[in-house]
Amino acid sequence: MTRHMKKLQIVIGVLVGIVCLGFAVLYWTTPAGSLPAWLPGFAPGSAAVHIKHGIAALVVALAGFIFAWFSSGKKKA
Repeated sequence: MTRHMKKLQIVIGVLVGIVCLGFAVLYWTTPAGSLPAWLPGFAPGSAAVHIKHGIAALVVALAGFIFAWFSSGKKKA
């Protein structure tokens, strides 16, 4: 794998982690009726907070960070 591709993998992993971490915080702090309409879980007029959606987003964020971490390691001979 070329050096450029390895850097690209790391950047993509970190970006996925940051975006999904932001979604997790959004799901935990915003009622379903106030979420953007394009997000899963939007329910007009609902005051419920989507805890499970936030947990799922957190898991994907951690997976992205772990992917980037392992991609940045030294290659074994």
